[in-house]
Amino acid sequence: MTIRIACNHMTCYKFDRPVNLSPHILRLRPAPHSRTPIKAYSLRIEPETHFLNWQQDPFGNYMARLVFPEKTRKLRIEVELVADMTVINPFDFFIEDYAEKFPFTYEPQVRKELAPYFEEIEAGPLLTKWLEGVDRTPQGTVDFLVELNRRVWESVNYSVRLEPGVQTCEETLGKKIGSCRDSGWLLVQILRHLGLAARFVSGYLVQLTADEKSLDGPSGPEADFTDLHAWAEVYIPGAGWVGLDPTSGLFAGEGHIPLACTPHPVSAAPVTGFTDKCEVEFEFANSVQRIHEDPRVTKPYSDEEWSLIDALGQKVDEELTAGDVRLTMGGEPTFVSIDDMEGAEWNTKADGPHKRRLAHQLTLRLRDIFGRGGMLHFGQGKWYPGEPLPRWQYGCFWRKDGVPVWHNPKLLADINRDYGFGPQQAGQFTSHLAEVLGVNPAHVVPGYEDTAYFLWKEGTIPVNIDPLQADLKDSLERRQLAQRLDQGLGEPVGFALPLSWHPVRQGWHSAPWQLRRGCLFLLPGTSSMGLRLPLDALPWVAPEDRPTPQERSLFESEVPPLQDFHGDVARRYSSFEPEAAAHPEVQPQQQADQLTATEWVDVPHTAVCVEARDGRLHIFFPPLGLLEHYLELLAAVEKTAAALDMPVVIEGYEPPRDLRLERLLVTPDPGVIEVNIHPAASWRELVQNTTTLYEEARQCRLGTEKFMLDGRHTGTGGGNHITLGAA
Repeated sequence: MTIRIACNHMTCYKFDRPVNLSPHILRLRPAPHSRTPIKAYSLRIEPETHFLNWQQDPFGNYMARLVFPEKTRKLRIEVELVADMTVINPFDFFIEDYAEKFPFTYEPQVRKELAPYFEEIEAGPLLTKWLEGVDRTPQGTVDFLVELNRRVWESVNYSVRLEPGVQTCEETLGKKIGSCRDSGWLLVQILRHLGLAARFVSGYLVQLTADEKSLDGPSGPEADFTDLHAWAEVYIPGAGWVGLDPTSGLFAGEGHIPLACTPHPVSAAPVTGFTDKCEVEFEFANSVQRIHEDPRVTKPYSDEEWSLIDALGQKVDEELTAGDVRLTMGGEPTFVSIDDMEGAEWNTKADGPHKRRLAHQLTLRLRDIFGRGGMLHFGQGKWYPGEPLPRWQYGCFWRKDGVPVWHNPKLLADINRDYGFGPQQAGQFTSHLAEVLGVNPAHVVPGYEDTAYFLWKEGTIPVNIDPLQADLKDSLERRQLAQRLDQGLGEPVGFALPLSWHPVRQGWHSAPWQLRRGCLFLLPGTSSMGLRLPLDALPWVAPEDRPTPQERSLFESEVPPLQDFHGDVARRYSSFEPEAAAHPEVQPQQQADQLTATEWVDVPHTAVCVEARDGRLHIFFPPLGLLEHYLELLAAVEKTAAALDMPVVIEGYEPPRDLRLERLLVTPDPGVIEVNIHPAASWRELVQNTTTLYEEARQCRLGTEKFMLDGRHTGTGGGNHITLGAA
């Protein structure tokens, strides 16, 4: 992924009379050791009558020697070069063993060859005082250089200085301000005083505007930029010359193109020469232009290419509309952490704490943009062979008509916070929810771990192992056993409210659960209470007589609009408010399960479960066939949470599929986070959904690119496919 640029540097001297020009030396050609690939170079000189000889100075730098046989009124120098801005890792080098720690001593022969780069030209009091603050205890050489470069950057503020020459170190430290060449020369002298070979560098600095704003600091220039620049290089055995830019506090990268590297700034001046005495008008200009860009994740298309794609998408929309064709389009893009690309959860494992945290952050951000007033659902995802537990799935559900599904986001608990809720709060919540639903709170039944099972499991543990001590290296089953025994088997896990929809009375129905063992003992496991109910122990019903939830067909041509379920629940619940007794004109509603002998008395085989886990209340929703029933139950749960001031986590079964409800899911896959984006009905909507999703993922520090061991670019993997649907 390379960006190819063309740089133009023009310098022009206009004289008020014809003058003689001395032989001029130009150091405006990239040095042989430039790590930035130079693909083309040209040098144009005016007046055209001149002689040009290319040479190399004693330090290996290219220089052009110009001789002008005639007088002239203008000297114009124009440099153009083409370079590939291939990304360079400034730390991609090895260091000889003896130089890995600073301070170190150069080998005699190397030191002899580097003699000009050890010359300590300045040693004033301010420089001496600054050097006293340098930590010279043994430490990693790279770490030492990073810190030293940062300290110079902190000590000297940057300014554009048009006066010729370089300030002394005393001037720069005294004023605490200087140009790039001033801070560069200061760093050269500091390095030499510390026993390190250093040289002064004059060159071009190219800075391209970033495709995206930085998440961690300054984003760089707002527009592509180039100019003459200066910095320092230090010689490290094994690594060679390493560039340090004290103006930015960074190591030199692909944007640093050296022109001349010398022991002293005088030998690195871009233009050297003189003229007869005259008045001079001076002009200069620097520009950079992108002439080629490879497609990349942050900019897959050029502006022109995207305009064509966008126009085609809109044209396809027009043709589909003209043909009475309805097409929806979604996607399942995958993301990885930009901070931990080597972690197992971002390469092979489907789960991990970092992945869960980022997925939760992304779900909240997408809810606030796409699904305001939506419900957050934390459910069970796919369960693949070989995995001990099902994967998690974070979902956001909202109504297409804009009516809130959940009014107060503060009543949706933070899944990373401990609210201190326990079995007592779970029982209180369940009983209050029964009243809101209009069913008998006496039907609420506590659920317990199966005492007989866990006593048997405890008896199978070797005698020399304490069953109460959990070891992370032990099997999942043993850790679960230790956790259950530590909590106590006599404490209820949660509370179940038997509940189903009455098909005759069009209301909620509940009945007591009669169990042979007298108590509700849950099936062994680590899943939510609602997935461990002993439903086989309830009164037997023939398969043909069992109610099965029937979801609404997604192909129905006419679907009635959804009502305001929060308002309906509030009106029904108002009859249960204690203060209503002071008004005889208000008659309490009959509870939905106070039925006559001739009415329906079947025992529900589904239940709402309220469980306190990790200090949070988890509400398990049973399977329901119609969206209307699900939303009414959800409104009752929010009403209860508001009345008791208890935030809750919604889990269990998702809302039924319905054209009036939109959904967005965030799920794990091996090495990635996968987002099941809600479908779009038009090209414009698809573009908006996709660009918004990728930007919000970036804000969560999630990216869409990875790199192989050899540095080659690759995709994130995972699902990474598109979904289409048409009618």
